[in-house]
Amino acid sequence: MLAMALAVPGVCLAQRAHPPAPRAARPAQQGHAGDWLRRYKDMSPEEQERALQNDPAFRRLPPARQQMLRERLQHFSSLPPQQQLQVLNRMETWEHLTPEQKQQARQVFGQMQQLPPDRRRMVHKAIDDLRGMPADQREKIINSDRFKGMFNDQERDLMRSATRLPLASADNGDQPGQPLE
Repeated sequence: MLAMALAVPGVCLAQRAHPPAPRAARPAQQGHAGDWLRRYKDMSPEEQERALQNDPAFRRLPPARQQMLRERLQHFSSLPPQQQLQVLNRMETWEHLTPEQKQQARQVFGQMQQLPPDRRRMVHKAIDDLRGMPADQREKIINSDRFKGMFNDQERDLMRSATRLPLASADNGDQPGQPLE
């Protein structure tokens, strides 16, 4: 559970997300993404480290992977409680995406990363605004003269792709631009 929980610190096109552990590295237990974090998030760093050492799936991971997961746990633990909840919710959302949807999210992330920071912020804001709309209304706005004047074809295609994904809403703090896996 831990490898999955720590490996996906963001669900959706979210901030600071990293790939989860390969399926083979995950424990055989059935559960949901984030279960380990939900269980141990309120413990002290020392208690979390003890829990890691007692987790058979964690012990089976290569040392470099263990270190990376420890660092992610430290980062997660440093987040405010509301942001931790957002991360956990995004992890849950990501878990339910199809492989095709995950691939599309990765592609959107890659395209977002290629944009200059100022353009990325503008596209992100537009995606946030578009997400709450029905698909036909979104398309009308994306094709409007106003948007055509503000955004190039690539940026508008990126908006279409991002808003078609069944991801956690942006009003929960999610940010398009990073994949979960």
